[in-house]
Amino acid sequence: MNSSGSQTDHLLRPRPAAAGQRRRLALAGARGQVAKGRDFARQALRDWGWDGTETSEDTLLVVSELLTNAGLHADGCLQLVLASGEVLRIEVFDGSTALPRRQPSPRRGIPGGHGLYIIERLCDRWGAEVHPHGKVVWAEIDASRLVSGSTVRR
Repeated sequence: MNSSGSQTDHLLRPRPAAAGQRRRLALAGARGQVAKGRDFARQALRDWGWDGTETSEDTLLVVSELLTNAGLHADGCLQLVLASGEVLRIEVFDGSTALPRRQPSPRRGIPGGHGLYIIERLCDRWGAEVHPHGKVVWAEIDASRLVSGSTVRR
């Protein structure tokens, strides 16, 4: 099994999602995967009482970045999975076995190459692992951050 993840985290292999709800959104061949994934994640956060904070807004950005990366580098996302528990676990499944790699130093003001830096900065853990049909890129955010985060002003 090949895996990749945050260089600053001592856990390079994914931890199993904490017990709780698990939601799946099939996205294979769907148009507008990023928008659909964000809407799906927004509703899950609302249902789980994890909406309305800066961390929940960051979570939607993480979902967008993971789905965008799947679209740019792996011909799209096959499935988005969200799991609740002690952590919010976000999983994006695609059909490519190529593991994600951060660019050595993305340049300011130049589009592209910033997605994994954003994910690394906003998440508590992230990584990727190859499976027989492609790979999963995952990210985790501790539930305590979703509950205790600053409220978003609207």
